[in-house]
Amino acid sequence: MAPQLETPVEIGGLSLRNRLYRAPLLECAGNGPDAVDTLIADLEPAAASGAGLVCQGATVVRGPGGCAAPNMTYVDDPAFVEELSRLTDAIHDHGAAIAIQLEHGGLRSLETWHHGYRSEHPDLQQLAVSQPPRALRVLDRLGLLSYDPHVLSTDEVYELAADFGRSAKWATEAGYDIIHIAGANMGIVHQFCSPFYNRRDDEFADGVRFLELVASEIRQRCGDVPLMTKVPAESATPPGVGPHLSEADAMKICERLEKAGFDALVPVTGSVIWDMSIIKGEFPGRAWSDEGFSAGYSEAFGGPLRRRLAAAATWLDSRLYNYEPAWNSGLCRRVRERVDVPVLAEGGIRTRGEIDALLGTDCDLVGLGRPFYAEPRLPARLLEAPPETAVVCENCNNCTVPQAAGEPGVCRTPAVLAEAGRLRKAGAYDRLQSGESATQVDDS
Repeated sequence: MAPQLETPVEIGGLSLRNRLYRAPLLECAGNGPDAVDTLIADLEPAAASGAGLVCQGATVVRGPGGCAAPNMTYVDDPAFVEELSRLTDAIHDHGAAIAIQLEHGGLRSLETWHHGYRSEHPDLQQLAVSQPPRALRVLDRLGLLSYDPHVLSTDEVYELAADFGRSAKWATEAGYDIIHIAGANMGIVHQFCSPFYNRRDDEFADGVRFLELVASEIRQRCGDVPLMTKVPAESATPPGVGPHLSEADAMKICERLEKAGFDALVPVTGSVIWDMSIIKGEFPGRAWSDEGFSAGYSEAFGGPLRRRLAAAATWLDSRLYNYEPAWNSGLCRRVRERVDVPVLAEGGIRTRGEIDALLGTDCDLVGLGRPFYAEPRLPARLLEAPPETAVVCENCNNCTVPQAAGEPGVCRTPAVLAEAGRLRKAGAYDRLQSGESATQVDDS
């Protein structure tokens, strides 16, 4: 019998109360004096409303540089990471577990694409697995990107893996239950795995070797803390661009990572470049036309003309990558048939009926991301719900584009916000726990 969403599950010996998790998102909390409070405000509602696992979005293991978007959080300072115990305590108080996703952007960092950041940090180089591929060097010559990479030596690769291990140690000491490696979405871990980026001639020419080394570093410092990672298949790569990771390649990587000690895997499809294959859905016209973001877009992309070019590229992407319900489910199912660790599915899952169809066949846990921007207490509606229950998110992507201008990830679509407000007034997000009062629910 297939498990239900409400059925408990284990990851690496850690028991989760159910199989619903908040997938990693950009919290844009930074490292300032309000960073921890911002993270609590973003993440605690998911735990309070019933999620079994809450994943903090990508946090960077080494500075300066390495952030893929403005206002990402660094976890390279043990004093700051210790403060995050307030966040983990808040999640645990509601009976949920929390994972932290460790990241470094490599060639996808702000110092590549954000013109304002590059101007403020002219001496900052990208960390690179190899010299940028030819297609990206063309974009550099056209002035659309800016590359000045530092290709990591073999010794420096070992040191970068140690940075992942050190950040993981500080995180577990701060109370994080799971270490989640950002192995996809074109970050540096993905770049090691991808033949599009990796043309090394040392032991790390086998890019999975870097993930194995990261796992070893974490195990040495953190013992048996549950460890998971995203695994990319670059199956959405535009024709003629490559080489790239096929779905067969991704399945082989998953088999190796299980042997390397990873306790859970998150297979995802995408491209070799940062595009809408990651999020799919409609062209975010409202976000691009909002005058309140124009100055931020111009700073990021290098002026009004380049802002318009970026908008046009997003429009084209939206035509290439239409929204598909549960778009990673096929890859997840094939991986699940070949490994014995839990497989987590995320990407385009929007109804309780889809969740019920996925569990036990395609995956063992189900994650949702962008819908939480409109419904921070979404689990209260999905748990113990009929199959027709659906999120209010319309996949319009107006939540994502403003993040390039340094704006927080929130829903900005009036119709969606109105429906979420109606549900809130109707009590759809109320979920009383032991020791919790109705006043506390309303205040959250």
